[in-house]
Amino acid sequence: MTPQEIETLFTRDTGDYVFARWGRPIAPTVFGVEDETLSVVKGAFEAVTTLAGHEMAETDPELGTNCMIFFFREWSELLAVPDLDKMVADLPELVARLAEQGANQYRVFRFEEDGAIQAAFVFLRMDEQMLAQPADSLALSQVVQTVLVWSEGAFRTQSPLAIAGEATILRPEIANVIQAAYDPVLPAVSRDKSHALRLFARVAARA
Repeated sequence: MTPQEIETLFTRDTGDYVFARWGRPIAPTVFGVEDETLSVVKGAFEAVTTLAGHEMAETDPELGTNCMIFFFREWSELLAVPDLDKMVADLPELVARLAEQGANQYRVFRFEEDGAIQAAFVFLRMDEQMLAQPADSLALSQVVQTVLVWSEGAFRTQSPLAIAGEATILRPEIANVIQAAYDPVLPAVSRDKSHALRLFARVAARA
């Protein structure tokens, strides 16, 4: 990938460069799925955190769980989740807007004082498009999109995944960016586009 392509992955539609990675171990919880799918999602978290050199945890000492993934059929179901409105600001308005748009996924992040990711909420409305995806592909795609704060358009035209034979894998160039992003030498947060050059240098070194 070129420095410009990496920069685009973290450049918001407003033109601002916004990069953030997790500042604490990820403690995921999944709602609305069978045990079989639960193990697939947790397996995806294990694979991506291992790739990044980051940690997972059973619980977060402060929050209990810091990454909640919800599977459901209708956006209105979120309004019945106890205390979710205390964790996600303006939940009724958000639900109404997403329902009106016909959206099938949405992610909300909360941040530490220094700007690193503190918690994430992943909402997946299982419409026909979502149901058509194999569980392992869906899980891997969502975890990849949660492990960093990407731009809105990062995967708008191309999935972070690729087909290799009969298997679905993470695109190698995206895997390299995730590895570089979690290099302990780099900051957990950046608003400076020169950060993309530092990512590029580490990605190029792995080529």
